[in-house]
Amino acid sequence: MKKLIKGIAHRGYPGKYPENTLKSFQAACDLNFSHLELDVQLSKDGVPVVIHDLSVNRMTDNGKGRVKDLTLAELKELTINGTERIPTLEEALDVLKDQIIVDIELKQMGDLYPGMEELVLDIVKKKGMQEQAFITSFDHYSLQRVRQLDDKIGLGMINIGASPAFFPFAKEINCGYLSIEHQHVTETVIRRCEEEGIQLIPWTIDQESEMKKIAQYPSLLVCTNELELWAKVSGQNG
Repeated sequence: MKKLIKGIAHRGYPGKYPENTLKSFQAACDLNFSHLELDVQLSKDGVPVVIHDLSVNRMTDNGKGRVKDLTLAELKELTINGTERIPTLEEALDVLKDQIIVDIELKQMGDLYPGMEELVLDIVKKKGMQEQAFITSFDHYSLQRVRQLDDKIGLGMINIGASPAFFPFAKEINCGYLSIEHQHVTETVIRRCEEEGIQLIPWTIDQESEMKKIAQYPSLLVCTNELELWAKVSGQNG
């Protein structure tokens, strides 16, 4: 049996397959990573879909325009690297269920996607994955709305830097995860998260030298694009 690798596969396994695609997700599961991060936006007709950018320009072979301006049918016409398609959140969770813990990042910004929080929660519940998923966002008001809708689902704040102001708000919304850019991770932040019972997630660590530094702190949950390198550096491969 493969050893479980503690780490977050960032958008799946982008070193092997295009990010945020079903093939990329399954590849991360096959490596036996403990967690996987994916990004959610809404189509024009209100379907949660998995894609990082606000537009389809970078990821698709033949598409242009904003995700929110295209219907699901129009998004499904687009190809990624010839054969892959933009998955719906429901399709992604069908692949990931019972394989890996899912970090669902809401690409919410203010009122860009009205009703997104409830739509995503409904799908997580429909799939019976409340214990296998948690919801994260840079938009902390969005997290507040999620908590108002559901008092149990795991929540995670994402931020560039670190701040002591996170911790009172984390208590207020019962938030168990904090994701910050890895350059801002210090022993002070690590200790505070450990004291508060918050899982600290440094992102996104792809350089071996940075991995070696961060591997000294076993409480951290590292988010990376370089899955096999992290497994090797952290001594979790084999």
